Amino acid sequence: MRRLCLTLFILFLMFSSVSFAKVIELNYKATFGIFGTVGHIDNILTQDKKSYKIDTSVKLAGLAKIIMGGQVEHYISKGHMQKGLMVSDMYQMISKKKGKVTSKEYRIYHKKRYVIKRYRKWINGKLVEDSKKRLSFYAKDDLLTLYFNLGKAVNPKGGKELFKAVGLEKQKGRVWISVPKNNQESLSYKKDLGSGAKIYAKALIYQRNFRKKKGDILLSVANDGFINKAVIKDVLFYGDAKLIRVK
Repeated sequence: MRRLCLTLFILFLMFSSVSFAKVIELNYKATFGIFGTVGHIDNILTQDKKSYKIDTSVKLAGLAKIIMGGQVEHYISKGHMQKGLMVSDMYQMISKKKGKVTSKEYRIYHKKRYVIKRYRKWINGKLVEDSKKRLSFYAKDDLLTLYFNLGKAVNPKGGKELFKAVGLEKQKGRVWISVPKNNQESLSYKKDLGSGAKIYAKALIYQRNFRKKKGDILLSVANDGFINKAVIKDVLFYGDAKLIRVK
């Protein structure tokens, strides 16, 4: 009887934890100027009061798929919740193209405030490279949590804030995010992002494939706290790169 009660109690805890976990699907369509639709990004966020997991798949389409040889990318972020925000403990980026697979895995050690990156590469199923290094900076965010937390992390009253995210080594994780302070400042954002957003923001990143060596990503956050649309202006003279939420 005691064992039966213990078993029932364990099962109750298991089913309770499942019932309180929420699963959110966020799907986006990527377009790029004259090339039209170039890909689809599907996100699954599983979250409860203590932990979270973000699972993101990136699939190219159209001309981009042909140029990139059918490359597929997969991103995973796992961590814990802190004051309503997602704090990353592990971030992984996996890229697959024909017979080549690469993995960048980041382990974040918050107590000692450092990050270890492990890079692995396989060719035709054979591991040909495996290395580890300690990053020169520490961050609580990764590239996924940076954007998934945006609706809660930024100051809605406006201003410029510095964030840090794992996965951006070339800029030592630094991302400046600006939020307009009033309706007048919001007008320039609305031209590209449309009206009705809960928050408008601009993230400054550095990427070699932009027309300039740095690029502003314009962002609109919907009432549910998640990004509704993102725009990078005039990339390589081909037009705007856009990410549009479809689900």
